[in-house]
Formats: sequence, C-alpha cells, structure tokens
Amino acid sequence: MSKLDKLQNNFTYKKIDKESINIQISNNNLLMAIVGSFNENLLSLEKLTKTTIFFRGNSLTIKGQSENTLLVLESIKFLIDKFILTNVIEKNDIVISVKKNIENNKKSNVQSLDQLIKTPKKSVIARSEKQSEYIKSLKTNDIILALGPAGTGKSFLAVSVAITLLMEKKVERVILSRPAVEAGEKLGFLPGDMKEKVDPYLRPLYDALYDLFGFEKIQKKIDTGEIEIAPLAFMRGRTLKNCFAILDEAQNATETQIKMFLTRIGENSKLVVNGDPSQIDLINKSQSGLIKSKETLKHIEEIKIVEFDHTDVVRHPLVSKIIRAYQKKSTDDKN
Repeated sequence: MSKLDKLQNNFTYKKIDKESINIQISNNNLLMAIVGSFNENLLSLEKLTKTTIFFRGNSLTIKGQSENTLLVLESIKFLIDKFILTNVIEKNDIVISVKKNIENNKKSNVQSLDQLIKTPKKSVIARSEKQSEYIKSLKTNDIILALGPAGTGKSFLAVSVAITLLMEKKVERVILSRPAVEAGEKLGFLPGDMKEKVDPYLRPLYDALYDLFGFEKIQKKIDTGEIEIAPLAFMRGRTLKNCFAILDEAQNATETQIKMFLTRIGENSKLVVNGDPSQIDLINKSQSGLIKSKETLKHIEEIKIVEFDHTDVVRHPLVSKIIRAYQKKSTDDKN
C-alpha cells in the first residue's frame, strides 16, 4: 500500500447534525501537520471560516453554519493532499485552501497539486487557477508570455520550473536575463567587472534561486555555466539550444529587443517573457514592447500568453488592494 493510500485511509469524517462535522485522523504526523504548532492552523481556519473547531485526541469537531463547516472539511482535505505530496503544511496553505473552496472550484485545487514543483528547499504549488495554467504552460509550451502585476508569481514560478528541469537534466542550461534599464547603454562606465555591473539589476532573480535551491547549489551551477545571468543586450547574436531562458521585467524592453530575444530560440529550448505593463521604467513609455509583442504574437497557436490580475497576487493581501486602487485611479484619470 502506498503512502498516499495509507494516509488517506487514516482520515474519516461524518456529519453529526446540520451544524457539526466530526473528523478522525488516526495518523499522528498528519494530524499534527493539520493542527499546527499551538493549534495555529486550526485557529486560522476558525477565523477564516467563522467556525469553532474542537480538538481532542485524534478528533476534530467543527461547529458553525452548514456551509462554513463544509468549507472547513474541504479545506482540510486539501491540506491532507498537500501534506501527502510535500510532507509539510505552510502557513499560506491555510489561506489558499479556504480561498479555493470559497470560490467553489475544487477542480482548481486538484490542478494546483498536479502542478506541484518540488525543489530542494521547498515545494511550490499554484496558488490560483491562473498560476496553475501558467505552470502547465511552462512545462508544455516552448514560448510563453506572462503579463501581470507584481506578486503574481511570474518570475518565481518560471525560475522554479527552469531550475527543476535543469536538475532533472532535461535542459543543459538556464539563462536568466533582464534589461538593465537604469544603466541605459552605459554599463561600461560603471565600476567593476561585468558581473558586478549587472548584478544589482538581476538581484530579484538571485533571490528566487537561493530561496528555492540554496546558495551553495546555485553558486556551483553559476560557476560551471549551467546557470547564466546576463543583461538582455548579451543575447544578441546567440542561438539558445537545450536551455530554458527567461526574460524578466520585459516591460522595460522594446519590441525590437523582445523580438531579438524570442528569435534566439533553438532546438529543445523554452523561452519565457515576463513583465508588468504598469511598471515601465523607460523614459519614453510608449517604447515598451511587451503589450505590442502580445498583440503581435497572440494569433500564433504555439505561443502561450498568460495574463494575471490582482486576484492572483500571493503577497500580503494589501498588495492586491493597492493594485486595484491604482488601476481605478488610472481609469478615472483617463475618463
């Protein structure tokens, strides 16, 4: 019997009355993961669902309005699946489990877990239906354009998939690139060697790499050339074979630069272009090629275009509200 079967067999539930459900979890490791340290996961579930959860022995009793107790039940099922796949339940998983079931989209839950990305330091799952679609595209399409606000996982998920494919030896190299807009075309006037010149502009990519795979593992692959981090200008004239290349912050690239990057694609390669059209740093914002490229390429069936919005933001809940406020102001100003 597999671990999946064993753990699922250790979970049973029954409806006591209209407002109460009892859950029995006989596997102690699974139970403690669901409950959390000092019952913190149960307390979060209570707050999010307006229910009361009584914990005694291997029994959880949920009391509240019928729809809310069912919400807790479905959330706990999701958390059990997450634990089976990753051996851990994180604080954000509680919010995700409730949010997904509030949206009454159980199918989306399954897709998220199917699109699991396992890395040495943590396991990454889709936190929205759009993220699930994006991860699937990163695995199946050769060219992907992702547009949307900060905090939607565009770069983080692309880096996760790219390095995972590298570790699995499905690609030979990962190339991470960004336009060094703040330096313009004057990198030569900055102090230090090329790495020192461009590193400040590529720091977010380094942060994602270290967070997922650890400093030593990533540094070793950078030293061997398996991971290359370079400004967009260095892509000109190259053919990218057997690699996974990501152009980040593409809202700061011109249409010509994005075309140059995409036409570098070679055998057994994937290219990803990420950007936020609301954060253009170019002096002449009309020169940004991200939206233009989306419109130009949207009719090519093999190119996947994924567009995120504020509902996909997975940072602090206030980020989504801030984005909506600025979007509303921008709309009001145009009117």
